[in-house]
Amino acid sequence: MIITATEQSTIERALAPTGLHATYQPIVDLTTRGVMAYEALARWHDRALAPEDVFRAAAAAGRTAELDWRCRRAAIDGALLARLDPRTPLFVNVEPRSLTADRPAWADDLYERASQRLQIVLELTERSLLASPAEVMRLVGEARDRGWGVALDDVGAVPESLTMLAFVEPDVIKLDLSLIQQRPSADQGRIMSAVLAHSEVSGAIILAEGIENERHLEQALTLGATVGQGWHFGRPGDLIPGAPPAKVLRIDIQRVPVPASPFSVVRDSARLGVGRCDVLLGISAHLEALGHGADDLVVLGSFQHADRFTPATRRRYEALANRCPLVGALGVGMPSVPAPGVRGANLHTNDSLVDEWAVVVVGAHYAGALLARDLGDDGPRGSRRFAFVVTHDRGTVVAAARSLMARITSQQPDGATRSTSVCD
Repeated sequence: MIITATEQSTIERALAPTGLHATYQPIVDLTTRGVMAYEALARWHDRALAPEDVFRAAAAAGRTAELDWRCRRAAIDGALLARLDPRTPLFVNVEPRSLTADRPAWADDLYERASQRLQIVLELTERSLLASPAEVMRLVGEARDRGWGVALDDVGAVPESLTMLAFVEPDVIKLDLSLIQQRPSADQGRIMSAVLAHSEVSGAIILAEGIENERHLEQALTLGATVGQGWHFGRPGDLIPGAPPAKVLRIDIQRVPVPASPFSVVRDSARLGVGRCDVLLGISAHLEALGHGADDLVVLGSFQHADRFTPATRRRYEALANRCPLVGALGVGMPSVPAPGVRGANLHTNDSLVDEWAVVVVGAHYAGALLARDLGDDGPRGSRRFAFVVTHDRGTVVAAARSLMARITSQQPDGATRSTSVCD
């Protein structure tokens, strides 16, 4: 990307040592309107620097990660300086493009100070999971190891945001302002039905963004939100040193383990069976075909080796990628783009997944998987046997999917493929 002189000037001014500071927007209880938490927002003393212009310039200059870390530091340092009450959660945004970059030398010290004196909630967008699934899974795990909460932002902005709920298991679901400010529609009803169902099962807090008037507030309450933010309650500003929260926002930190492999989730199942590869292929194809009828499904397939990602399978997955928000294929030697729109993961030969075959489909309203382990037969093509389970239990399917998702990084080395069957 070519950076213009204006963009270069913008990013240099924005990253000047004293240029950046944080402001804090209140998050309130929608019933009492008492302040319960704050979201940190980046601002500049140079009022000519608009946040959207700064981040655009940083992207053009390849300095998004640097800017994002500076914003995080300003947010945390500002809250520490103001002696933010440790019972008051501080929501801190994470830019997805910083997840694959090296941490600055001061990052660990920053996080340690934050862990000692603040209640941090890391705020992710659903697009960050799509861009860097493995990195997001690691970030979520690290946050929860530190006792921090995780919020998923912009839920409802696009259909695929519903699917991401299952993978992140956010402690806080932040409804996109379009759900709050626009007239209710059938699509909104579908979105909110999925959000409410997830919240009911997980206990996640529903937070409404963009509340600017009483009508927005009424709609937020109708949609199930209990906390919210927006100009109706207060614009971003300075923190009041030492001020206690009007009401404590209790965030139940979700623990989300990532299994070693998909089959490890079901290896002790009473429903474990043994089947020939050529029979199981029909089940696999059926699960994959479900992606053609929905636009919110994640479809992930693990094929042991890239040479079993056949031309026919490649065509199926390419067609799926035209509809589904995330389609992935994993195997030894799998290229980073095994088919147009498909995310690839090149497995190490020592990865336990090399002995497994898995097809996992997860959507807001559907979950299904074929989870199988190669029994090591030397028989002819199609006769190889697998221990397997076909399951539609949502918890089992999502756990298996997390194991695959944790291997799909933002960049993968390429490998070659050849035309053979998954049953070879």
